[in-house]
Amino acid sequence: MKTLENKVALITGSGRGLGKAIAERYAALGASLVLNYSRDQRSAEEVLSNVTAMGVKAVLVRADVSKVTEIERLFAEGLAAFGKIDIVVANAGIELVETMVTDFTEEQFDRVFTINTKGSYFTMQQAAKHVADHGRIIYIASSTTSFPIPGMAVYGGSKTTPRYLVDVLAQEIGHRGVTVNSIIPFAVDHSGIFADPEAYPELRQSLINSSPMRRLAEVEDVANVAEFFAGELSSFVNGQHLLVNGGANQ
Repeated sequence: MKTLENKVALITGSGRGLGKAIAERYAALGASLVLNYSRDQRSAEEVLSNVTAMGVKAVLVRADVSKVTEIERLFAEGLAAFGKIDIVVANAGIELVETMVTDFTEEQFDRVFTINTKGSYFTMQQAAKHVADHGRIIYIASSTTSFPIPGMAVYGGSKTTPRYLVDVLAQEIGHRGVTVNSIIPFAVDHSGIFADPEAYPELRQSLINSSPMRRLAEVEDVANVAEFFAGELSSFVNGQHLLVNGGANQ
């Protein structure tokens, strides 16, 4: 069913990984798309080709979410292309793992927080200003915000702060019928640091061992929840944080 037909979705970091999976899911449901990337143009153009092949309209905007002016331009170009924005997914982010508290640098801290925290805050600010009434705002968090893991202090911290903004924003704009929620994924296979199946073998196995389902999440697991939060079935679900981790204890 084309449950998102006549809707416009803007997804940051939609050139690969989770953003790509969510964009392609929304396209399959009939949504028009504002796709975003910052560096990997080839991958982003592949996503653009994939979604337009499904018969939906889409625009591709290069914008760095660490810069507020570029976030503002991203929304402006989306509005210019479609006249409205119904769904915003604040997904863009970077990871820093296996870096103990005694070892991370100021440069690492600044880069991770600028993209993950500042970028998400100002993306959701623009969403609050421009999303249509009865729209949807979705933040992609991380299970490290619920289960502290050694070596992930900077990454988990950077993803925790926007969770609070979700709570506040849900209170501030709920009267417009807009819902604001976060998805909290477990480590995702074929995405982020695990895009390479050979990367971080010890961390991978530790995470798998912590899961009753004995696997990492897949991008489709997260896209399933993104579909729910974007649609009518979640119209009275607001200010919530849905953990997608298969019952893992970390």
